[in-house]
Amino acid sequence: MTHHQKSINLALQGGGSYGAFTWGVLDYFMEDGRVSVEGITGTSAGAMNAAVLAQGYLDGGIDGAREALEQFWRQVAYMGRMSPIKRSPLSILTGNWGMDDSPAYLMLDLFSRVASPYDTNPLNINPLLELVESTIDFEKVRACSALKLFVAATNVHTGKIKVFNREELTADMLLASACLPTYFQAVEIDGVPYWDGGYVGNPPLYPLFDTTKSRDAIIVQINPIERNETPKSAQEIQNRINEISFNSSLLRELRAIDFVTRQLREDKLDTNRYSEILVHRIEATEQINPLSASSKVNTEWLFLTQLRDIGRASAKAFLDEHYESLGKESTLDLQSEFS
Repeated sequence: MTHHQKSINLALQGGGSYGAFTWGVLDYFMEDGRVSVEGITGTSAGAMNAAVLAQGYLDGGIDGAREALEQFWRQVAYMGRMSPIKRSPLSILTGNWGMDDSPAYLMLDLFSRVASPYDTNPLNINPLLELVESTIDFEKVRACSALKLFVAATNVHTGKIKVFNREELTADMLLASACLPTYFQAVEIDGVPYWDGGYVGNPPLYPLFDTTKSRDAIIVQINPIERNETPKSAQEIQNRINEISFNSSLLRELRAIDFVTRQLREDKLDTNRYSEILVHRIEATEQINPLSASSKVNTEWLFLTQLRDIGRASAKAFLDEHYESLGKESTLDLQSEFS
């Protein structure tokens, strides 16, 4: 976006309010200045972060992007104050950020399992629409040529991934990328229904390969791949199913990258047609994994800023440890991901 020492690409996962962790990562990168972002691919909350960043950058460069991201998440918190889904007094007292004992959350969770959003929400009211329209100017996003941006959604009819480019991005495309089918009706674009992009690309990496010069792809991961405990409650089981399904497409792409890398190193592929992709990951498993899945709908400002600060600290730790490796080698051991 500006001329810094090293150029990178970012792949931003979705995950509800955990997207505030990604906000922190982006905020630190822009403040630190050691890297510049060439391209971003995102899904759901990751896509929203990316669109807000693009708009803010067009308005005021790095400072404008940082301010736009903060204003977006402040609006998330403000709108959340009007939601009936709130932490119980016991959760507040014990410092539990989850909603597992919130009557409104439990009722919503129950209805989502036994009734379709076409039955429970026939008017197709989507609170995300108000959030997106009140915080994002899509003309500015589309005009931000300094950043390549790709947003993923799932074609309901074909089950295939659909990637929308920055130049065509609209509010409906962002809503499609974040459309969980148990809560919202499918978002139709040109007569085609779409669901959350996480089912087939959370996030997709391939759009970055042919469109950017940087070989470094940093995955900002907020959905854990591994958990050491066996889920036993209905909510824990459902959450783990979602985590596995939302990471499966990413793992397939990483496996393909690993295969191409090994073929290149063994001189089995034409280096004029293929180049090695350097893969990195920023995560905060120790802080995020213990959180209840229901905390993904917690939009309290205190919680969001805590996630932001964890993201900033994780980004700093990554750059301090791996900056010299950028442009030279992967810091994510792909072999261990599949063993």
